[in-house]
Amino acid sequence: MSEDTMKAAAGLIARLDAAETEAGPIRLRHRSYELLEPSPGASVVDVGCGTGRAVAELNHRGVAAIGVDPDELMIATARRRWPGAEFRMGSAESLPLPSQAVSGYRADKVLHVLPDPAAALAEAHRVLSPGGRIVLVGQDWDALMIDSSHSDLTSAIVRSQAGSLPNPQVARAYRNLLLDAGFQDVAVEAHTEIVTKSGFLPMVEAFAAKAVTAGSVTAEQSAVWVRDQQSRASMGRLFVAIPMFVASARRP
Repeated sequence: MSEDTMKAAAGLIARLDAAETEAGPIRLRHRSYELLEPSPGASVVDVGCGTGRAVAELNHRGVAAIGVDPDELMIATARRRWPGAEFRMGSAESLPLPSQAVSGYRADKVLHVLPDPAAALAEAHRVLSPGGRIVLVGQDWDALMIDSSHSDLTSAIVRSQAGSLPNPQVARAYRNLLLDAGFQDVAVEAHTEIVTKSGFLPMVEAFAAKAVTAGSVTAEQSAVWVRDQQSRASMGRLFVAIPMFVASARRP
């Protein structure tokens, strides 16, 4: 892995760490655990586990959790942070589990980066035992809201961020995707995460940088927009609203 790649990965992990410790994501994680309805000793696969926080929290609740992620650095970080927890390399479309191996499936902010979410849900159906629960958590990237003094630039940057993802609107399709995959008792909750802390600023800055690379805004426009966000953060005026959907269902 090159030095630039390592730096980018370290930056991503730092941003994920900052986001995971915000009150909103903490509440959503705990809500996802409740919706899994795990009994003591239940087995759950956490798909796209990243650095493993949810796996560790589920284990603490008495759940036999397995974390799966396709990123080698994420898995290595998870194993270092949570010794004793189980982590495996693998993709959402091809999980390293036998059929009907687990009673719970959780995917938090995963399906929007997949080219074929339906294939991932077919795989979820395969690894879940009859009666097993699935919980999906994700944001609608097209509906991201950022308060700014430059509304046109904000719109361009948000559109660019959404356009960089394979499926930015997949969260609004959770219900129908689960029904199409053969799940029952599908329920969807809507939550809105409100972010005002400066710890989210690096993520906002990353959106602007990506928009420059995509040609959605110029470097000069990006600099103007970022300065506005930095100023807001320094005065405690940063405001980002992220529409989140939490879907749950049962495998018949």
